[in-house]
Amino acid sequence: MLIKRLAHLNIISTDLAASEHFYCTILGLEKAFEFHKEGELFGFYIKTGDMTFIEIFTSDEAAKVERPLIHHLCLETDDLDAVIASVRAQGGAITDKKRGTDQSWQAWTTDPNGVAIEIMQYTEDSSQYTGRDCIVNW
Repeated sequence: MLIKRLAHLNIISTDLAASEHFYCTILGLEKAFEFHKEGELFGFYIKTGDMTFIEIFTSDEAAKVERPLIHHLCLETDDLDAVIASVRAQGGAITDKKRGTDQSWQAWTTDPNGVAIEIMQYTEDSSQYTGRDCIVNW
């Protein structure tokens, strides 16, 4: 395969400080580096492990149909219970965990830009390991 992995995804933010607080404080991720344009902070990379990143750029424009933020992004963890406790301890909102149709544990939160974030913990029965199809009921 010529493609190695997802390198990054980009989210548009109207409030970089709120985005940094959410990703670095609430979720506990680390900022990798910043982008500057004409002497002003324009955005930054957030480390998500294994050389993958979330890239956040500022914009005065709200998302729209022609240029949406993104539907959702998913971050993997080995300890979903600890993530849920940590997010709540930082004052963030996150759902209780539930088992998805792919047999993985999941919980959901939303960033300050309205992007839904799924936090997922694989199980030995997860379709990502077994290759089994998922029968959805949503």
